[in-house]
Amino acid sequence: MADRKAFPLRLREDLFEAVRRWADDDLRSMNAQIEFLLRQSLQRAGRLKAADDAPSMSSREGASDESQE
Repeated sequence: MADRKAFPLRLREDLFEAVRRWADDDLRSMNAQIEFLLRQSLQRAGRLKAADDAPSMSSREGASDESQE
């Protein structure tokens, strides 16, 4: 597993609550959800290639997005 860096993150309350609800829906921690969303966004933008050891997309929203591409 790759090394992880820790850093403080400030979010607006509405954004925090939206991510928390999504994480709860997908049975993820807030940290895992934020990392999932960042990785997904970076891959779609072509700034991070998909790694074989990266967690698979298991969310309903993520899975439906992938099927449309």
